Amino acid sequence: MSSATPAPATTVAHFEQALDELERLVEKMEHGEMSLEESLSAYERGVGLFRRCQQALEQAELRVRLLSDPERPETSEPFLPNPDET
Repeated sequence: MSSATPAPATTVAHFEQALDELERLVEKMEHGEMSLEESLSAYERGVGLFRRCQQALEQAELRVRLLSDPERPETSEPFLPNPDET
């Protein structure tokens, strides 16, 4: 019996949690009611959350590449935003 949770689900859950916390932090900072020390601490926490989200997105992209062509993931094209959406 394995107690290990599959990495993909964990990565997605951590991404969602980090993104939610980052959004709350930004909203709190935008209200401007924090002291300088609190703002610096919140900014530092936000940078860490941003990096965690970025890493989770990179892992997700790699998974998609591997699923698209498991024999040659290096030949897959990077995701490009739809020009109509910008």
